[in-house]
Amino acid sequence: MIDWFELHGIRIIVIVAIGMAGYLMFQYFIPRFVRRTVSTRMKDKPGAEIQKRTHTLSAVLRKTAGILIGIIIVFTILAEIGINIGPALAGLGVVGIAVGFGAQSLVKDVINGLFILMDNQFGIGDVVKVGDIKGLVEEVNLRRTILRDIDGAVHYIPNGEIIIASNYTKEYSRVNLNITVSYESDLDRVITVINRVCSTLSDEKAWQDKIIKTPQVLRVDNFGDSGIEIKILGDTAPLAQWEIMGELRKRLKKEFDKQSIEIPYPHMKVYIAGDLPGK
Repeated sequence: MIDWFELHGIRIIVIVAIGMAGYLMFQYFIPRFVRRTVSTRMKDKPGAEIQKRTHTLSAVLRKTAGILIGIIIVFTILAEIGINIGPALAGLGVVGIAVGFGAQSLVKDVINGLFILMDNQFGIGDVVKVGDIKGLVEEVNLRRTILRDIDGAVHYIPNGEIIIASNYTKEYSRVNLNITVSYESDLDRVITVINRVCSTLSDEKAWQDKIIKTPQVLRVDNFGDSGIEIKILGDTAPLAQWEIMGELRKRLKKEFDKQSIEIPYPHMKVYIAGDLPGK
């Protein structure tokens, strides 16, 4: 036993130590290499977009490197203790072919995952909609995409099932807001008030970094059942559009109250028995 340990045990420890050192080295250098490569190829893109792309690719490459190093360590140890890995590899090949016929969906997931990563369709930190599911991307790998929706529910989506993906936060986002005012309102005055509120918000220091293009009135969008709808558009930093739209709604409501501009809402009249009109 002592002789076996002296002959093989020390070598196995060395193999594991080298494997762990290689693993740690890859974990350290991969993010730096990816960041440098992405920064060079996307130098005209916003910093946040570069950061998301780097984070996504680094996570996939680090995990893949860890799996490959683990496989190499296992087969090297098997060879060291005297197991002929040639027949084992041949057997794995046969098994792999057999499994491949029953794992076509897995192959489809991996291939589609490669295209998602290569095309930079979305990455970690983006808000995307896949089918009927909309949420924040928490993880992307070759097999699946993980989304967390606004209710906190986590959705695991096989990449092979992703046919259409809508990215709400790629490079920039957009304020797309409709405000309804009564038909009695002076539209020119309403538009002036809206544009002034938007400009004031955009000029404030707390919001300057989040607003790329100041929201402004685009057009009178629709004659609704109870009021006239006015569309507001503007460009924002990724993920900032919902926060900015919420702030605009609050400020517009306060300013409309000051300017006596009516925001229509449904009314209901209730009559008590015995007090009906005409009685």
